[in-house]
Amino acid sequence: MRSPKQYLVVEVSAEGTIEFHPMKNWCRANPSEAPPLNPNEANSQALRRGFERLGWTVEETDTQIRFFKPGTTQSALEVLGEADPDLDQLDTPDGERETVFELEYQLRDFIAHNIESLKVDGKSLRLYVDDQGRDGIEYPTGVGPIDILAVDSDGAFVVFELKRGRVADRAIGQISRYMGWLITNREEGTKVKGVIVAKDISQNLRHAVVAVPNVSLFEYHISFTLNEIKAANAR
Repeated sequence: MRSPKQYLVVEVSAEGTIEFHPMKNWCRANPSEAPPLNPNEANSQALRRGFERLGWTVEETDTQIRFFKPGTTQSALEVLGEADPDLDQLDTPDGERETVFELEYQLRDFIAHNIESLKVDGKSLRLYVDDQGRDGIEYPTGVGPIDILAVDSDGAFVVFELKRGRVADRAIGQISRYMGWLITNREEGTKVKGVIVAKDISQNLRHAVVAVPNVSLFEYHISFTLNEIKAANAR
C-alpha cells in the first residue's frame, strides 16, 4: 500500500536554502500567517483549501503536497532545481493583477456558478453531484481534489484545472492525473474530458495539448465599467 503524501510548507531561508515544515506543525507555530482553522481539528484537505484561499501555491508530487507563500514559488523551485523555464514567474506579477482573479478560488467559484452558460466541444455543462450529494467543487479523488468536476450533455465527465495567471505545460500532467483517476475508478467506457483555464496559455502548453486531444484550453478575460448614479434630488 502506498504511503500517504506528506503535507509540507516550503520556505526559502535568508541563506537561500530550502526548509520543509510539516504543514500542521507550521500552522501551530505561525497562526498569524496560517489559514483561520484549528490545525488540531481541521483535516489536511480543509487546511489545503484554506492555504489556497490565502493565495498560496500548491504543488503536488508523487510523495508530497507542497505549499509556497505567495510570491516565493519561483525562487523556491529554482533552489529545488524544479523551476519551469516556460514561465517568467509562476505567480503573476503585481503589475498585472488588476486583470486577473487575485485568488484561484474566486475563479473557481465564478466558473462553478456560471457552469451552465459554458460549452465545451459544443456541449452544455452542469455541475457534477455524486450519489452522496457532494457537488463538483473541489471534488475529492485519490490523487487530490479536482477544481471543478462537471458533466456535459452527453454524460461525459469534464475536469477543470484552474490557474489564475500564466500556465506552463506541466498543467497537462496535473489534469491527466485527475482524468486518469476518473477513467480508472468509474464504469468502463466512461468518457472524460479536460479543460485548463488560465489568464495566459503558454506556447509550450499549446504544443503539448496537441498530443492530448481530449483536453481543451481556455483563457479568461475580465472587464468592468463604472456608471455614475445621480442622487435622488438631482435633475
